[in-house]
Amino acid sequence: MKKSLRELKGVGEKTEKLFQKLGIRDTDDLLRYYPRTYDAYEEPVSVSGLEEGTLTAIRVSVISGAYVNQVRNLQIISVTAADTSGRLNITWFNAPYLKSSLKKGSVFVFRGKVVRKQGKLMMEHPEIFTPAAYEEVLHSLQPIYGLTAGLSNKTIVKLVKMVLKEEQLQMESLPEEFKERYCLADYNFAIRAIHFPDNKEQLLTARKRLVFDEFLLFILAVQLLKEKTEEAENTFPMKQTWTTEQIIENLPYRLTNAQLNAWHEIERDLSGQALMSRLVQGDVGSGKTILAFLAMVLACENGYQAALMVPTEVLARQHYEAFQKLINEQGLVCRAVLLTGSHTAKEKRERYAMIASGEASVIIGTHALIQEKVSYRSLGLVITDEQHRFGVKQREALTTMGNPPNVLVMSATPIPRTLAIILYGDLDISVIDELPKRRLPIKNCVVGTSYRPAAYTFIEKQVREGHQAYIICPMVEESEGLDAENVLDYTAKLKGILPKDIRVTYLHGKMKAKEKNQVMEQFASGEIQILVSTTVVEVGVNVPNATVMMVENAERFGLAQLHQLRGRVGRGEYQSYCIFVQGNDVKETSKRLEILNKSNDGFYIAGEDLKLRGPGELFGIRQSGLMEFRIGDIYQDVDILKSASEAAGEILALDGDLSLPQNSILKEKLLSYMKDELENLGL
Repeated sequence: MKKSLRELKGVGEKTEKLFQKLGIRDTDDLLRYYPRTYDAYEEPVSVSGLEEGTLTAIRVSVISGAYVNQVRNLQIISVTAADTSGRLNITWFNAPYLKSSLKKGSVFVFRGKVVRKQGKLMMEHPEIFTPAAYEEVLHSLQPIYGLTAGLSNKTIVKLVKMVLKEEQLQMESLPEEFKERYCLADYNFAIRAIHFPDNKEQLLTARKRLVFDEFLLFILAVQLLKEKTEEAENTFPMKQTWTTEQIIENLPYRLTNAQLNAWHEIERDLSGQALMSRLVQGDVGSGKTILAFLAMVLACENGYQAALMVPTEVLARQHYEAFQKLINEQGLVCRAVLLTGSHTAKEKRERYAMIASGEASVIIGTHALIQEKVSYRSLGLVITDEQHRFGVKQREALTTMGNPPNVLVMSATPIPRTLAIILYGDLDISVIDELPKRRLPIKNCVVGTSYRPAAYTFIEKQVREGHQAYIICPMVEESEGLDAENVLDYTAKLKGILPKDIRVTYLHGKMKAKEKNQVMEQFASGEIQILVSTTVVEVGVNVPNATVMMVENAERFGLAQLHQLRGRVGRGEYQSYCIFVQGNDVKETSKRLEILNKSNDGFYIAGEDLKLRGPGELFGIRQSGLMEFRIGDIYQDVDILKSASEAAGEILALDGDLSLPQNSILKEKLLSYMKDELENLGL
């Protein structure tokens, strides 16, 4: 039985609030808060075998008693230790209590970061073990969780252990037949082993079962939603009009065949008996926005309202301005309004009144479109940008007088069609697999870190020509044990290297929404020349003036995600460039990045990404940008996804509403999942 965290020993109001920041409200949430990565306790190495920058263990004797040195307000305690191969200086900070235990002649295992200072290797602030204590953790994998300020890894570990100790064994939700066929472990074993695996094999076994469960529940939920949609009647049928044909004729460019095919599918759906639920999947820059605009015009011409909802205010404003331009150029009788969170109360009231009366027939905005105070007169079409950003409750909020609208989803995430059919099972799929002729292909290069000075010179030259650049880092700030570039330090470093008149600013997901909007707007308007960012720019904004995308530690991202990032440049008429900086010289990494070097086709890249990434790629940063599953990764775990899809098909074929006794536990899990999880995944 799940219980609230406050019922656990040692959890007070303050700790409870910190856990809530991580989305953990009860013991079930805690057990499903899987480790981000694991710390592997390896065999100690000799002093002579130490390498700079590594986290390593050594078994040594203390050969000089500890002494304390005061440097300003920092106490540094130091010892010299040695084994038969050499000696090493070891220091700790603000830990004077260690002095009494670090006696000369004692033997310890020290485990810490190896650094070079004044030309010599040394170890800083290591953990201290007796040889017997280290023997106990040797070869084990210690969980490392995502944290929030004020909450330590130790606290999470302690509570997870406590819950696992008290937790009753759960009833198995999968039939033996499935477990045997797909080689899956018991659920109770998996939930314990994912947190505290004895070894890597056990971890992989546990993970496979939990990924399977997550995908199975997701696919079952999608199929049940599809049944609902298929039964729904289109209460906003639309007749095809000449206006949309004239717009297509008058555009300053020709639509590609792929765009025209997708448009005809949208037109056919909107004029049909059943409600439209369609996904338009097209690579970055393939021209999905014009199709959204045409669909909105068709809704207006038929006397209905259309809403376009996007993830960021900057993007909403850009779409609104582009749609206004289309209205003016084509002389359309169509009133559009922009609605975002940053409008004043008075502006919001005015817009609410226009939406409720039907005076505004096109509404473009962010999540503000689904606030309780927004009431639509006759909402016939909802278009969402990037499927995984909006949830089921939000879609329900957009129904008019109980009549659900037609739904069109735009996605720039290139997923191979076989996967898209599984993941978007409740939607019909249109694919735009052709880029407009007027786009210049992006020039790519994969380089090592030694290329940085040349890259900075090149970026400066582009800025002097009036252009802008993005630089992507995998992390927000420095993280212990992870050797990768971070946004905050990188921005400071770049400001020191480039001339003062070039404005460099950072952007990351931990910033407040208002700050993020401000930075993106300043970048879009050209006030900021270089933006150092995490992957938050993936779904963001259209800056046709940005011509350089430089990705640091490119090996830490999935290929599909790198391709998404690359799509932020090359959006104007200028030649654009993408520089992938490889932070290591591993051969396999070079092979992966070479695929990006050779091709700008997102569907080809996504397919190659699937071939290259095996289920063993566990350690390191999660690759998903799409559909943030708790533990599954649609690229890495594609085989498990296919197995789960097959199993879901069999279960529903025999028991469409999961009413048979053998499916009662699965049904219970599914209902809980649909309540808690689908919101995060955009359903």
